[in-house]
Amino acid sequence: MGKAFGVEIQQRGSAVRILGPAAGAVSAARALRALADRVDRGHVLDSVEVHHVIRALVADPTTDVASLFDEQLGMNAEGRAVSPRTPNQRRYLAALRTQDVVFGVGPAGTGKTYLAVAAAVAALRRGEAKRIILTRPAVEAGEKLGFLPGDLSEKVDPYLRPLFDALHDLMPVDRVQKMFEKRVIEVAPLAFMRGRTLSNAWVLLDEGQNTTREQMKMFLTRLGHQSKMVVTGDPSQIDLPRHVGSGLLHALDVVADLPTVGVVRFTSADVVRHPVVAEIVDAYARFEGKAT
Repeated sequence: MGKAFGVEIQQRGSAVRILGPAAGAVSAARALRALADRVDRGHVLDSVEVHHVIRALVADPTTDVASLFDEQLGMNAEGRAVSPRTPNQRRYLAALRTQDVVFGVGPAGTGKTYLAVAAAVAALRRGEAKRIILTRPAVEAGEKLGFLPGDLSEKVDPYLRPLFDALHDLMPVDRVQKMFEKRVIEVAPLAFMRGRTLSNAWVLLDEGQNTTREQMKMFLTRLGHQSKMVVTGDPSQIDLPRHVGSGLLHALDVVADLPTVGVVRFTSADVVRHPVVAEIVDAYARFEGKAT
């Protein structure tokens, strides 16, 4: 921690001494107080959480670190609190509370899909939604699922695995299975959404960058009463053929200024996986920038 703020931190028993420039010392002290407060409340810190408190203060010394942890979406299956870890994640959750349609856009590992699923599960528990609908472009732009073996669920399972992983982290596996059986949680290929009106639901579209313009327009116009739509995607990982425009990028140009649409753009500073993932994201961005 000391290196990040350009200071030296000395510990003797329960006392901590910070040596170095005033600005860095103040930020280091704020980080230590915020983390100590978490521990005093019975929270078990992990290295990722510590890392993000440090990164938040390095990026903006005025960040209210304590407020990052004020909002909780409940507990995951292991009994750990689910809460935002970066200022952008906090803005994302605020948008999910207040906007009818929300776009979470940015690199892998920023929590945009996980937090959307967590918010949907929390809404279900509060009785604010009757079901959760999960969808994702399955096979490039064409949605050609017929050649895959199995029934509809088995065909789309591999493509929706990240969403399933989030659900299983948030709830016991047997409970998730029961919700699928009762159709409280539903998975559907994007192509099968045409003609439907999705009411009283949280509808999550993952990997939105791999939708075509037509698919994205079709999806967004499925929104029914008492529903929310969340679209997540990473514009740097578009798998569509070069001549096919991304529906996500097009939608951001078309609807982003509407008052009921929220857009939160994540950066490498929001990566909540291993710290090296953020470095990899930045390295790719620099390389692609030079190539361009």
